[in-house]
Amino acid sequence: MSTHVTGIIGAMDSEVAKLLEVMTEKETHVIQGITYHRGMLEGVPVVVTRSGVGKVNAAVCTQLLIDRFGVNAVIFTGVAGALHPDLDIGDIVISTDCQQHDIDASVLGFPRGTVPFQEVSVFPADETLIERAKQAGESIEGVTVATGRVLSGDQFISDPAKVKELREMFDGACVEMEGAAVAHVCHLAGVPYVVIRSMSDRADHSANVNFVEFTELAAERSCAIVRGMLAAAPRQE
Repeated sequence: MSTHVTGIIGAMDSEVAKLLEVMTEKETHVIQGITYHRGMLEGVPVVVTRSGVGKVNAAVCTQLLIDRFGVNAVIFTGVAGALHPDLDIGDIVISTDCQQHDIDASVLGFPRGTVPFQEVSVFPADETLIERAKQAGESIEGVTVATGRVLSGDQFISDPAKVKELREMFDGACVEMEGAAVAHVCHLAGVPYVVIRSMSDRADHSANVNFVEFTELAAERSCAIVRGMLAAAPRQE
């Protein structure tokens, strides 16, 4: 039986640093400027990496995880801005699916958010990974865990009018800059994925202030969920 390897991606150093602190048997590989850390976490073989910010960085990073390291599942962890009015700073969103909000070929007759001439533009997350993430999140005291659509675009959203538009047009729970690119690559490769986002801001006029202040807390909670997922996972799949 082949070893199941889980790829874990964060967009920023703070989002992977806490995982690297507790990894064992680490070895480092640098490919196309991206540093990949292979090792063990909670007794599970993993490859942890920082993608960098934005959809292109996330897509390249994910494809290399699949091609070079043969990962069988991908978890993307990090922070996001809340779109759903019930979400507050520190709450966790686990992706039911992901969609790019900034792709727009509406002049050609395609709905916004649709990748032209492609059958799938909303990429479903893996049900088993969703359930593991929910259970791990709900075991953390004082944390509210929700599931919903994660929207991604190469924009930092801080305009309440834009928040309202994204919420109404795409039914998004939260918005960030990488998840849908990871989801797109995983969909094409047939690799299960889930995105776990901790709310660092409300994606409004205060977002730039809140983002810096709450990123550390958000990273801690995301890390705890990833570790909980791995601890509950079968050793071989």
